[in-house]
Amino acid sequence: MKKSTLIFILGLASLGALLSSCEEQATDQSAVKTLEEDGKKDPQTLTLENMHEAYKGETTAHFKYAAYSKKAAEEGHPEIALLFKAASGAELIHANNHKVVLTRMGEKIPEITPEFTVKSTTENLKESIEGESYEFSTMYPEFIKNANASGNYMAQISFTYAYKVEQKHRDFYIDALAQLEANTDGTLPTIYYLCPTCGNTYATTAPSRCEISMTDSKLFIPVTSL
Repeated sequence: MKKSTLIFILGLASLGALLSSCEEQATDQSAVKTLEEDGKKDPQTLTLENMHEAYKGETTAHFKYAAYSKKAAEEGHPEIALLFKAASGAELIHANNHKVVLTRMGEKIPEITPEFTVKSTTENLKESIEGESYEFSTMYPEFIKNANASGNYMAQISFTYAYKVEQKHRDFYIDALAQLEANTDGTLPTIYYLCPTCGNTYATTAPSRCEISMTDSKLFIPVTSL
């Protein structure tokens, strides 16, 4: 093969590679543009926003359930009041976990002004069931997915702790509502135990270690009378 022919062929190859590179770059830029146009955000940004939302939600739930507890006591339902008190403590643990993650992410912790309405104990239980159902079926699964995509391991843990506990709270509320409607709520548990690590909530008795965080039960927080 003549030298001139070889140079010509190599030149075509280089040109083809250059054109291919330009096409790929254009495609990448187009993808970024489409992402921006669709309003989609990267996992890191989503995780940060999710953590702020979760911190606000858990902080609000802490104060809300404390108010619901007071209302239940006023209406003559001490066992339901105790359940709300235990849940309030668990939500504070979740909020504090989220706070730690936000701090490690370099975020300033915002002042939260809880907004909620206290109604009758029956209505408060129904609202609580709805709220907890949304958190464990929709909100936290999405937050965990985003945290995994962003590689934020601490956010993933904090979200997962809350996710697992909220389902238990929902079940407690469902049972409490059924007992209240049957006028048998006096048979509900009179003591709860909170895991200080993840907020896991146990009624009446607790295992030797938390089934979510593996925390020793010697560290559990008992919640008894108001």
